Amino acid sequence: MDSTFDVVVLGAGSGGYACALRAAELGLTVALVERAKVGGTCLHLGCIPTKALLHAAEVADTVRDAGEFGVGASLAGIDMAGVHRYKDAVVAKLFKGLTGLVASRGITLVEGEGRLFAPDTVAVGDRLLTGRHVVLASGSYAKTLPGITIDGQYVLTSEHALGLDRVPTSALVLGGGVIGCEFASVWRSFGAEVTIIEALPHLVPNEDQAISLALERSFRRRRIGFRVAARVEQVTVIDGGVRVSISGGDTLEAEVLLVAVGRGPCTDGLGYAEQGVTLEHGFVVTDERLATGLTTASGGHVYAVGDIVPGLQLAHRGFQQGIFVAEEIAGLDPNPIDEAGIPRITYCDPEIASVGLTETTARDRLGKIETLTYDLGGNGKSQILKTQGFVKLVRQSEGPVVGIHIIGARAGELIGEAQLIYGWEAFPDDIASLVHAHPTQNEALGEAFLALAGKPLHIHA
Repeated sequence: MDSTFDVVVLGAGSGGYACALRAAELGLTVALVERAKVGGTCLHLGCIPTKALLHAAEVADTVRDAGEFGVGASLAGIDMAGVHRYKDAVVAKLFKGLTGLVASRGITLVEGEGRLFAPDTVAVGDRLLTGRHVVLASGSYAKTLPGITIDGQYVLTSEHALGLDRVPTSALVLGGGVIGCEFASVWRSFGAEVTIIEALPHLVPNEDQAISLALERSFRRRRIGFRVAARVEQVTVIDGGVRVSISGGDTLEAEVLLVAVGRGPCTDGLGYAEQGVTLEHGFVVTDERLATGLTTASGGHVYAVGDIVPGLQLAHRGFQQGIFVAEEIAGLDPNPIDEAGIPRITYCDPEIASVGLTETTARDRLGKIETLTYDLGGNGKSQILKTQGFVKLVRQSEGPVVGIHIIGARAGELIGEAQLIYGWEAFPDDIASLVHAHPTQNEALGEAFLALAGKPLHIHA
């Protein structure tokens, strides 16, 4: 077996497989090492299966509310075995397609636990894979907090929650970020009583504060409880459930506790530090071109992509980083990735989508700014969908738009245009002149920019 390649990629998640596919497309020989399944966390334990659950939850809500649309229907219950069949079929189909694609590009897939044996070598068992370049893409794991033991029955990570064979009667969710809010939304739609515990002052604390407040209002309407600025002091497994003591002396009980406090980098025990890779809190330190500073014996470089690189832990960020590194290796001199220009989506109900700077960050960095909020109450398609929310624009004073923030049903489907607007450093007049189809939610962006350009139609000037 050939063990010498142009590129050896350690990890076949979104960043790793994207790098391998693009490198092979550019004519490079590639080895792709994966200890589990190609596709990594995103395909098997993250993005895809969780969004399948969220769609099932949306269907349940639609049936429950069918009478509002003049449709006679009733929700008999949630068949979790059926939900899992649907979810698993989606994952299986995508996995089959991805493995076929890897094979068709002539990529050597090596299954097993890999570790960095030398700057230019990855060891997988007794096999040594040598690369002119090496790309570290080992992904992340679900974190917990000191004093909290994950047992997989009452105290869960998102991976356990994905495979839960029942709808819990009640659930506590530790962490009000993306993962916590998504599972809280699913379980509430499935009929569970849910309370979120968040240490910071608001849910989805990385979003614009207006978005956080709107989500909190919506969750109150949905009877999703939440306790913000609250810290867990003790977790105790009791008969048939779990008891959580939080700051302030309060005690909460539920059937399960989901620990959703973020993800840590999978770098420990993989030989990174031993070979000279600089780590900070377990994350791999890189320059803006994702190089670690290590060079290989043949004059190549060691790169890192995905969740092990400090920043947003998003599949599409890792995917784009993988493409970037492949093109960097091939000598195409790609533009560095603008971290603020990476779209962010929380797929709860209502959805949240954003790109660029929040109002607070923009004010801190740029000084004088302008903001405009367009309520979806003025958007015809949003009224048809019976959703509430808004589009918020953040603009450098007399300059381009630097942030776009959306909350409402299907907000994630609008973020593509918003990303282009941000990436092109567009001025309000540039977008106000574009034609947005009617009736669509996409019109909300057009209406917001008309207003920001001084041409308000469906909102007051």
